[in-house]
Amino acid sequence: MMILLFQILYYFIRIYSLVLIVYALLSWFPGAYQSSIGRLVISLAEPVLKPLRRLHLQFAGLDWTVWVAILLLNGLTEFLIRLFAAFL
Repeated sequence: MMILLFQILYYFIRIYSLVLIVYALLSWFPGAYQSSIGRLVISLAEPVLKPLRRLHLQFAGLDWTVWVAILLLNGLTEFLIRLFAAFL
């Protein structure tokens, strides 16, 4: 049962990382955020990005918030893998 829980959480984090990448890529296309897919991606990505925006990660003309969120998610994934290995 514990293995299944770790696998579900691991895959959820991976899929969420892809959602964040799609969120960043949508900024390259004018009007993409107003499409139905764009609104779905925004509604999924904003709960994580909104608190990180308070850190003011905009510099060099770019917004690094999505990149930092992906790094944090990858760190969480690594932590879960190590935690899972400790249980085995």
